[in-house]
Amino acid sequence: MERLHVHYLRDLIYRLRAGASQRAVSRDLGLARMTVQKYAQLAAEAGYLDPERALPEAAELATALGSAPEPPRTPSSVEPFREVVERLVAEGVEMMTIYDRLREGQHGYRGSYSSVRRFVRQLRQDGPRAVARVHTGAGEEAQVDFGSAGMLLDPRTDQPRRAWVFVMTLGYSRHQYAELVFDQKVSTWIGCHRRAFEAFGGMPRRIVPDNLKAAVLRANLHDPVLGEAYRRCAQHYGFVVSPTRPRTPEHKGKVESGVHFVKRSFLAGQQFADLPTANQALRTWIRERAGAREHGTTHRAPLALFEAEERAALLPLPTAPFELVETRRAKVHPDCHVVLDGSYYSVPHRYVGQRLDAWVFARVVQLFAGTELVATHPRAVGRGQWQTRTEHYPPYKAAYLEQTPTWCRDLAHTIGPETLAVVEELLADRPLDRLRSVQAVLRLVEQVGKTRLEAACARARHFGDVHYRRIRDILNAALDQQPLPVPAHEPRTTGYAFERSAAELFGPEATRC
Repeated sequence: MERLHVHYLRDLIYRLRAGASQRAVSRDLGLARMTVQKYAQLAAEAGYLDPERALPEAAELATALGSAPEPPRTPSSVEPFREVVERLVAEGVEMMTIYDRLREGQHGYRGSYSSVRRFVRQLRQDGPRAVARVHTGAGEEAQVDFGSAGMLLDPRTDQPRRAWVFVMTLGYSRHQYAELVFDQKVSTWIGCHRRAFEAFGGMPRRIVPDNLKAAVLRANLHDPVLGEAYRRCAQHYGFVVSPTRPRTPEHKGKVESGVHFVKRSFLAGQQFADLPTANQALRTWIRERAGAREHGTTHRAPLALFEAEERAALLPLPTAPFELVETRRAKVHPDCHVVLDGSYYSVPHRYVGQRLDAWVFARVVQLFAGTELVATHPRAVGRGQWQTRTEHYPPYKAAYLEQTPTWCRDLAHTIGPETLAVVEELLADRPLDRLRSVQAVLRLVEQVGKTRLEAACARARHFGDVHYRRIRDILNAALDQQPLPVPAHEPRTTGYAFERSAAELFGPEATRC
């Protein structure tokens, strides 16, 4: 029998008590004759058709009739594996992995993945949740987020790249700023904020970001640890960062709707030559389409509402824009340098092996040990560049860097020609590799004096070996004080033992022929 709503049933009893026939009730209420007949019988048995009695209330009818009959249900094919599925769900295993686990090994599940999905959803169902719609005043809040934007052409490489759309939506007017970018780096995140504030002509008092790595390093409701660069950005502009709760997208529904609107209305079915062209079209779309439409909640055009009521309520822009790009942790390597974006920046040698905080600005890099500023360098403009300060090295290393090839030649000239010849010969063979050997040779003058070093260099050149180790060995053995050997007269060698010239054999007249 069809189960009627108690309001229908109360009306059915009222009509029967008023003398209407079952046929008329069936026609007027659009019910089957059999249904009207069955309920008329139940009402008569309960005494509800007695006109002397008060018309029963809905609650009394629901109690009298009991619960509606439920349709028959077929047990799920996953039911025999309930304990296994409950354990896997509690461990956070994904549904596809649960399906694979049930089919493997001793379980031998042969059902479908759809059955597993329905079963898991029933286990996870905890009833609908009630949410409160948050209304904000003019200039109080903006929500920000990234959304996927498909593939766009990168003009720098002339290759397609995955793009993202940054959206900032003002909570009061729903007016928004949007920009297409190729990454979600901290520098991009902060740069988009700066350009959004400039487009609005001011800042809201609170920013509600998603729990992005760029904005929030650790998603924690009561104690969010903000990225240092983003925290300083907020302090520079004067807004407060209020991250959303993890896994609660409804807390930033305004920007979620804004991202979806950009994707469905602007990006859908569109093709652009490159990123700059797409951004130019996006700015026009925000002004002429997104800003001019009637918003479904406010029932006003976002751009008009922004100009009329919210622009004046924003915080004023500071005199200078924020320049800090990002902060990083960087390890000091044995060469007294840290590596940032493929470039090298020196720090005092006492920090070798430690990790420092690197603050990367648009034009400057600062390195901190805790709160102590230990080094400041101009920011390298390309990969592979070295920003080195000699005083950051130990004294003996710094002296090595200061003793250039020119300095070595000048010092060798004051010692003597033999020493200068050794230096020139060493520097002629890959001078950067031989510079350390040249410096070592010249340091010997501090131990033995100019005269002995000059003699040792002459002896080394005589025997064709001017390496530092050979010169040092000559000095250690005092061979520099021995005279150089005089080369003996070498007899003329010929191709044959009894070879003679024509003059020797036939006299001088033979040469005149």
